Amino acid sequence: MSWSGSAHSHEETTEWLSRVEKVTPVLVRHREQAERERVTPPAVIAALRDQNIHRMWVSPSFGGGGVSVRTGSAVLQALARVDASVAWQMGVQGVISRMSDYLPEQVACQLFQDSDGLVVGGINPSGQAEPVPGGYRLRGRWSFASGSTHADWLVCASLVTEVGLVTEVGLAAEVGLAAEADDAGGEPAAGDPPGGDAAQAATARTRMLFVPAGAVRFDDDWFTTGLRGTGSVSFTVDDLFVPEEFTVDGGLLRRPPAARPSRGYPIAYYDFGPFTTASTILGIAQDALSAFPGIAVGTVPARGTQTLGSSHTVQAGLARAAALVRSAELLLEDAANHASLRCLIGGEELSALIRLAAATVGENTVKAVDSLHSMAGTRALGAGGRLDRCLRDVHSAAAHITLSPTNFEMVGAYLLGGSLLMRR
Repeated sequence: MSWSGSAHSHEETTEWLSRVEKVTPVLVRHREQAERERVTPPAVIAALRDQNIHRMWVSPSFGGGGVSVRTGSAVLQALARVDASVAWQMGVQGVISRMSDYLPEQVACQLFQDSDGLVVGGINPSGQAEPVPGGYRLRGRWSFASGSTHADWLVCASLVTEVGLVTEVGLAAEVGLAAEADDAGGEPAAGDPPGGDAAQAATARTRMLFVPAGAVRFDDDWFTTGLRGTGSVSFTVDDLFVPEEFTVDGGLLRRPPAARPSRGYPIAYYDFGPFTTASTILGIAQDALSAFPGIAVGTVPARGTQTLGSSHTVQAGLARAAALVRSAELLLEDAANHASLRCLIGGEELSALIRLAAATVGENTVKAVDSLHSMAGTRALGAGGRLDRCLRDVHSAAAHITLSPTNFEMVGAYLLGGSLLMRR
């Protein structure tokens, strides 16, 4: 892939991709174990931690790498070509780590510099946070907490309650938003008009609360076809006091964090999420594209006389799949470049461009992997085969809200003069 940018930016990407090369043997060695146990082994997380990959999108002031959007995307693609579950967890860690620029500096240091475990959790506001003196009283249950097995801290997105009860509009929002986990939802900035939509109006009342992993109860409920090694279990908080300084107003996350010397990125939190999911699903498709020729060249279909690779239909199908993947690469590259150039401006125009790119990447990669898997026939059916894994992983990844086809609808409505909503 060719990225535009300075020589320094290219050198940065090369250097961080070399870190991926260093951990690749560890990923390969433990990949099947992660599939069986439904969680990434500690040795893999330790290797990633040694290369600081889990902190690549954290400000250097808080012990992170402070890499560009472009470099982080390239790292996730490279990881996904080896193990999509690892890339997914590093992507989740990457986007949640962006809250470090919104937290008080002392707390950001405690979570991301003084602690070397993952900081992940639940971003769908399925909890309740009751205001009390000095902070909030938290309770709730969150699902799809990828990487939580290796977490020191968990973020718990919650609706702020009044006298322990969710407000009427908050209840409407909870129903509307609980359908899918939202690692990069489009919450309105504080003070933005609600536009008559109950869910949109209530999102300004969300709060992101960070709690120690030891204070929650995990439920081993991660049984899925793809991304098996992510350990994306659910967790529960029954009744926990969370100090004010360990929370972030969800209504601020659509705006860039306030300027300060320690700030890592002048780009809004919600404009990072689509890059993580899109980069991971793109790496999955790249792996499938790489695996297919080895199958096609050496495989003669049952009762056939020629290899798959000699079929004109297969040749054309492979080229079309390559075009889908290549166009996805270029579109994601374009979005990353726009994010870098316009991050000081941001706004709905940039958010729409990023969401459009991510949705297209999701659509293209699913089509490409489905096509390759179909053309490979029975050779793709082996449980341990690369194409089988790619098929399962690509469909699991595509279910994420940041890659959902509904983004086309929301962006289209915006292009016709409406507001950029997350969901209707």
